[in-house]
Amino acid sequence: PRIGKRAKRAGGADGVSARKELDSKLGAVLESRANANSVFDILEYLESENDGDVQAAIRTCSKLFESLLEKGELYIGDLPPEDQSLPDSTGAEEKYKIWMRHRYNSCVSCLADLLHHSSFQIQELALCVLLKFIVLEGKFPLEAAKWKDGYRFSRPLLKLVVTSLLPEDKDSASLITRFQEYLEYDDVRYYTMSLINENIVRAHQNTKEPHSLPTAFQNNVFCLLSSINMPVENELSHFLVEQKEKCDDWKPAKLKEHKRMFEKVWMNFLKEKLAISLYKKVLLILHESILPHMSKPTLMIDFLTAAYDIGGAISLLALNGLFVLIHQHNLEYPDFYKKLYSLLEPSVFHAKYRARFFHLANLFLSSTHLPVYLVAAFAKRLSRLSLTAPPQVLMMIIPFICNLIRRHPACRPLIHRPMALGDLTSDPYIMEEQDPAKSQALESSLWEIEALQNHYYPDVVRAANVISRSLSTQESEISELLELSSYELFEKQMKKRHGSVPLEFESVRGLLGRKQDITAEHFSI
Repeated sequence: PRIGKRAKRAGGADGVSARKELDSKLGAVLESRANANSVFDILEYLESENDGDVQAAIRTCSKLFESLLEKGELYIGDLPPEDQSLPDSTGAEEKYKIWMRHRYNSCVSCLADLLHHSSFQIQELALCVLLKFIVLEGKFPLEAAKWKDGYRFSRPLLKLVVTSLLPEDKDSASLITRFQEYLEYDDVRYYTMSLINENIVRAHQNTKEPHSLPTAFQNNVFCLLSSINMPVENELSHFLVEQKEKCDDWKPAKLKEHKRMFEKVWMNFLKEKLAISLYKKVLLILHESILPHMSKPTLMIDFLTAAYDIGGAISLLALNGLFVLIHQHNLEYPDFYKKLYSLLEPSVFHAKYRARFFHLANLFLSSTHLPVYLVAAFAKRLSRLSLTAPPQVLMMIIPFICNLIRRHPACRPLIHRPMALGDLTSDPYIMEEQDPAKSQALESSLWEIEALQNHYYPDVVRAANVISRSLSTQESEISELLELSSYELFEKQMKKRHGSVPLEFESVRGLLGRKQDITAEHFSI
């Protein structure tokens, strides 16, 4: 058994008396080895049903084993199993240290279990004590040095913590948030990434269906990975466990190794079949928090192109990552504009990520070297969609279309070519065509913008009237219009001051009186 052959302690004792007993037992153990068995009583409290007793026991264990580690009273080296008989040559001192080392391991095991406790306060306290033990084991190692510089980091202890942060059956976001402050340490960050990778491999082995990990596990892995803030300096020196000497071969001290491990763990995670909600979360942070810290960002090409082909909001979000790869890493995507064109559906005006999409679309269409037929197709499709768009979107779409024409003067026939207003039968443009090259947009006109000159919202009318005048060469600034909401339009109208409006009306005579009304002839009120 983990803490000896004692029964699980019930939670009926008074909290103050429990703390007094724990303090007494702690003092007794530290005072004399003859009282060593009192360690069992202390560890027993870790399984108490009273939360206060458990917290007091965690703090007591922290003080106890900190003192024992500092005094060198724990066995150093490969620990023999507890049920194995020791050689006759083993002295009493060594037997005591082996026994106490086993009690320390029992304490660590209990603390790891408490990371799943129902009380967050207990989880948090257990986490902090386990990280404290990592620091202590670095100062007072329990194993022989494996590196020439004598640097020791208790990876097994951290493995217990990381594995507990990634359960397959429940959400552990709160505890991961608490653990995030430790990820600022370069050594903790590096080993955590390697351990996440190991946990993904382990979860694979336990899953029957390939590339389909439990949803809760996926969410926990993403939460932990997204909590990692990668360093930018080449020299890494912020460690939880201090180095005695500088070692050039030590991987956690190298930015290159951090990037390599960061890339490896993300690539392994993104090979999985992710839930749609998780897909969105990944794509939201990909361009800012993942790609810049990868050794080879182009490894994300397959993931991003697959996401871009899914359609809907996933495709909109994949645009950011593709933009980085196309502009900074010379990614060639033959059907990119064809796919971008197909994303222009009525739903895009109501999508949560509308502003982000049109910001990127504006960047992709900013080049003056794009074919005229392509720009004309985008302008025409947006014009057609504008017929059913809400006014807050129209305030952005109309200047967007005008900017496209300003950049590409060859598209000006679209606003000058006469066409019967609203006559779809005479419009050569093929709305259903997914290929912009075959849409015949250049043969059409932007009669839809002219139709918007009769819109019910006055500001839309003013924006649409631009095409009736000579179009200026200066582009309109649309950045402030990207996130315009209906609420803002409503507030703007409410704040307007309207002057007196002349009306023609007939005065009422009395309560019921109206001219030539039979009621007024027979009744007077």
